[in-house]
Amino acid sequence: MSRRSPLFSLSALTRAYRRNLKAFARVNKPVRAKAVAVSRALPKATPVARTPRKPPPASGEWIAGIAPGPAGARRFHLYVPPGLVLRSGEKLPLLVMLHGCGQTGRDLAASSRMNRLAARHRFLVLYPEQERIANAHGCWNWFDRRSGKADAEAATLLAAIDLVARRHPVDTARVAVAGLSAGASMAALMAARYPDRFCAVAMHSGVAPGSAESAATAMAAMHGRREAHLPDPPRALAAEGGGVARLPPLLILHGDADPVVSVRNAAATAVLWAQPLGARAGPVRTLQRGKRHAVRVTEFKARGRAQVTLREIVGLGHAWSGGAPGMHYSDPAGPDASALVWAFVARQFRKI
Repeated sequence: MSRRSPLFSLSALTRAYRRNLKAFARVNKPVRAKAVAVSRALPKATPVARTPRKPPPASGEWIAGIAPGPAGARRFHLYVPPGLVLRSGEKLPLLVMLHGCGQTGRDLAASSRMNRLAARHRFLVLYPEQERIANAHGCWNWFDRRSGKADAEAATLLAAIDLVARRHPVDTARVAVAGLSAGASMAALMAARYPDRFCAVAMHSGVAPGSAESAATAMAAMHGRREAHLPDPPRALAAEGGGVARLPPLLILHGDADPVVSVRNAAATAVLWAQPLGARAGPVRTLQRGKRHAVRVTEFKARGRAQVTLREIVGLGHAWSGGAPGMHYSDPAGPDASALVWAFVARQFRKI
């Protein structure tokens, strides 16, 4: 159980939101995942799933490290698939996975089972870790842009990627970032701030990171009551690109029964991301495989290529779709989000 610090005092709006969320949880017992995108919205009685101290399932190396940066040091784990025999000069793609509130990188690795895909397809997976001293509930501070904390954390995560790339055979032209909830918003913030460093980004149940400047405005953004915005790229990068920095392709996954982050954020972010890419929405398709949740798919295309793919998952709450059973923030009944993320990212890697 998380202990509330005096540094995280609650406004009347936030206290009311907590009461409503707890009431919703009592009435809707089947909804398992209640991770939230900002620390002040996390119910203090929400348990965090226990995970083994050993590396998540899938053989291979689980390498710990620490990266310093503008926001301070952040721990991380790097998953390296087993039995790698690299050709002379060969380097591997890197997928960065950012956990949600109330989670750790190990939790996300175990829930998403992304390491199994990495072992099968020969790529590295980086799991950065938020420090509780930086956020009491382990949330990435994607919303805290007024104080500069959000941008500092994004820069620190980029420093972690650079550190890993120096020590391991990482192909820096094939780096992608994905996240859940607060991790999804931080992933989008990183891709928007440093679009030249990522060839793909995937958001699962997140909010456009420029839609909030503080914890209070993040609450409204989570409910879909603020206009979606993206942060501006750094001035130097914008100058190099003639004033316009090209965003990497984006995949959005979001449950339409999410009680924490409104699904309205998914469509708003898709439209927002597609505009500078000159991409337009195509027809909505509904897909379903077996007994898994159905999915409404909208592709935003430019020059015949999908630049933004929106997947709204019918009946999914605030959880990793198709995740491992028996874990918080994980819904095994959904389509396999990990497979969808990797398929989307791999398509972008092949274009390099």
